Amino acid sequence: MTKTQNSLTVQDINSDLLLLKDGGATLVLKVGAVNFGLLSQKEQLAIVDSFAQLLNSLSFPIQIIIQSIKLDISSYLTLLDSAQKLQNNPLLSAMMTRYRNFIQQTIKENEVLDKNFYIAINVSSLELGLSLKPNSLSQLPKIKAIILPRRDQIIRQLSRAGIKAEQLKNAQLVKLFFNIYNQTISTKIVTPVQVPPVKLAAPQVAATPFPTQPKPTPIPITPTSNFFPNLARAKTHPFVVEELGDNI
Repeated sequence: MTKTQNSLTVQDINSDLLLLKDGGATLVLKVGAVNFGLLSQKEQLAIVDSFAQLLNSLSFPIQIIIQSIKLDISSYLTLLDSAQKLQNNPLLSAMMTRYRNFIQQTIKENEVLDKNFYIAINVSSLELGLSLKPNSLSQLPKIKAIILPRRDQIIRQLSRAGIKAEQLKNAQLVKLFFNIYNQTISTKIVTPVQVPPVKLAAPQVAATPFPTQPKPTPIPITPTSNFFPNLARAKTHPFVVEELGDNI
């Protein structure tokens, strides 16, 4: 019986790289996505121009991989049922019922898929100058010296288009190949976040007495005579009215 490993071109996974049986190596980048249809025309043109510059700058081959994973959202429907039972508002309860029926009908008519995007960067055995002998760990420094600058170039060009990319680690590479060769059991389950109910109570604020106003400091009143020494004498000054005679 032929083993699955015999049909694979991968010999080993080490240092976040796929070491191939022919002596080459492959680095895998996981790339994000952009909702192109929701962008403005200027933004779309900018992304197309950046992607064209990426392709024109390549002096080595790359491979773009799209992986589709079927989603299981049964747990999400269960969450909706639980939330509906706790809903006391009849209007909101009816809206949740219609929403759940819509989701269930959509699942029956169409498959719900989650898409992952990858870019594979390869280094062939001819570039490494190796013979037909299997790859060995002693060639890792030479492989990294060639493949890592290519990785940095791809990440830099993608960032100009607003797309993030990161290199897959050893565990992520193993999981990726497991999902590829076991698609029947690699269904991704949407697990809703369980938020415990929180009871809000009215905050009890202790009565804080108003701050005591400081008592005003008495200001000594100096007699007016001290400021205006001539005022007292002016009060006692006689007021004389002279009558004018008729001889004027």
